[in-house]
Amino acid sequence: MRLAVDPGNARIGVAASDPSGMLASPVETVPRGRGDLQRIALLVLERQAREVVVGYPASLSGEEGPAARSAREFANALAKLLHPVPVRLVDERLTTVTAQGQLLSGASFAKKGARGGRARRSVIDQAAATVLLQSALDQERSTGHPPGEIVRSSQGEE
Repeated sequence: MRLAVDPGNARIGVAASDPSGMLASPVETVPRGRGDLQRIALLVLERQAREVVVGYPASLSGEEGPAARSAREFANALAKLLHPVPVRLVDERLTTVTAQGQLLSGASFAKKGARGGRARRSVIDQAAATVLLQSALDQERSTGHPPGEIVRSSQGEE
């Protein structure tokens, strides 16, 4: 079982795979700020996740902009907290756009009843995490290798 997090400035979308690693589904949206890392750590423990995928918003040019640096810092803090559970940064370009398209087309995420404003954004965050995780699972299945890069925890590395 894997967990994916899509960290934004205000909210963190969370998704999980089924035990076989075939299908991703939305879990919840965690408010960004105090206690967010602890909530994600609790979800990892509750779901017995063997890996956490963190969305990495690389620019189309491949450069690391402010959003990518923020995601890397978040992943580093998460890796330190979750050690020895591996944390992996995976390119998330276009996941929010894909998630919004799925919502607008009446995909299963829309059934959560989020029609406006804050509730809709919360569902979009979960949908983006789900798209991120499904993409990572599919890519690993097709290539035989997990996508992205492992975030090295500073625990035990001197």
